[in-house]
Amino acid sequence: MVDSIVTMAAAVKALDKKKGKNLQVLKTGELTTLADYFVLCTAGSTTQIKALCDICEEAVEQAGGELHHKEGFRDGGWVLLDFSDVVVHVFLEEERDFYDLERLWADAQPVDLTPYLMDEE
Repeated sequence: MVDSIVTMAAAVKALDKKKGKNLQVLKTGELTTLADYFVLCTAGSTTQIKALCDICEEAVEQAGGELHHKEGFRDGGWVLLDFSDVVVHVFLEEERDFYDLERLWADAQPVDLTPYLMDEE
């Protein structure tokens, strides 16, 4: 099984590469058994949501992870990708504002993304 940090890093790098906006990671492992990390990302359109999800799935699989479940793809405004220890949420801005997961999980520790967003050149 792939370490959750590896899965989270692969997802974050992929979402950043495809211009996902307002990337945020919450460390939720000490608060819930649902996942070690929630990755949150905003897209500018439903087309971009699909592109972000596709590249995220591909990157996590290349890192050795596996997608266990996908929710919301038909609706298009919020897609959840469940990689077991890491759950990726890709939202349109209105949905992200409405559901406000950052407030709901306010006790979760934010993760500094600087090491994951640095250029790999």
